[in-house]
Amino acid sequence: MYFYVDETGQTGKNLFDRTQPVLSYGVLSSPDDLDKVAEVPLAVLRKKLGVQRLHAAELGMHRLDEVVDTLLVLQKKHRIRFDVWQVVKRDHAIISFFDQVFDQGLNPVVPWSAYWTPLRYPLLLNLANLFDDELAEKAWLARHEAHDERSSSLFFEVCSELLARVHTLGDPRSVELITDALSWAMTHFNELGYNCKTGKEKLQIMPNMIGFQHVLHGICIRLGSPNKRADIIVDQQSQFNTTQRELSQFYYQIREQPWVLGPGLPVMDLKNMPAEPLVFQSGTKSAGLELVDIYLWIFKRFMEGKELTRPLARLIYTNQNTARTDSVSLQSVAKRFKEFFEKLPEPTAEMMQKASVYRDREEARRLAHRVQSLPQS
Repeated sequence: MYFYVDETGQTGKNLFDRTQPVLSYGVLSSPDDLDKVAEVPLAVLRKKLGVQRLHAAELGMHRLDEVVDTLLVLQKKHRIRFDVWQVVKRDHAIISFFDQVFDQGLNPVVPWSAYWTPLRYPLLLNLANLFDDELAEKAWLARHEAHDERSSSLFFEVCSELLARVHTLGDPRSVELITDALSWAMTHFNELGYNCKTGKEKLQIMPNMIGFQHVLHGICIRLGSPNKRADIIVDQQSQFNTTQRELSQFYYQIREQPWVLGPGLPVMDLKNMPAEPLVFQSGTKSAGLELVDIYLWIFKRFMEGKELTRPLARLIYTNQNTARTDSVSLQSVAKRFKEFFEKLPEPTAEMMQKASVYRDREEARRLAHRVQSLPQS
């Protein structure tokens, strides 16, 4: 199998650029080498349109109409599939804060079930309701500040403001847990490992790398079986290629162990992770990357609810039953929460009794770590 990977919406560490709120990865897959089999028909299109390369953003919606018929022929002949993986950058900043501050392995006043089970979903969503853009940006700046004292100061400001707002939540249990978790974090900042010390650590938490995790997992799903050969061609760029290569190598090393977060939470199964190293190629030298650029531009426009011509809408329609998509976003968290709890069976009396015993024991454990008084700013 051949996979071609491109991205759009890159803004570096500035997650709050309102013109690019979402980072999107597009992945085009085919059993055939598109760099070879698609080159000739694409060369015909380039000549017809009078361009050196087919860049969707430069061609625009109406000139892309002239490309669609060729794409549909290639798509059918070479069994092309297209997937989209997205990261809503503002949401990622808040989720990143939650994952570092409410990690029960680090913060002992967070109950195990509130982080390692789907009960994390309502807690995260309630916490997110306390953030505005300014506060989310400050939390992200604190993550990227290598200097401990400066990061701690920003972190303290974020937690103080969240604590001032927490009473607005309608769920008393969330109010209690958020208050306890933030209060403990403010007095134990050095134990959280909240801020990134090195450039490499900063790259690893960027939306690009979070989205690329989904790209690799999606490729594993597309492959369908272990030890199947895969050529993965990624658009060449200087900032993230090294980290992307390291991530793919790491996933291959751990492929025999499913990545299980906790009961009821999604599992990242990497058993099909291919051994072949990623190939980084310039988009000007790869017909496959040329194609994925066009697919991604059209699909992104569709997902944003923007106008599409009839030919472009036709391309969307022909992929609607085969395309895979997911996002790192608060909306996807809410969807996952709704789907999980709608499927829960009615608990038995025995289950309720066991849950009560467990809760009492867990509550006694966490309350022993509760911070009684907050530090003064």
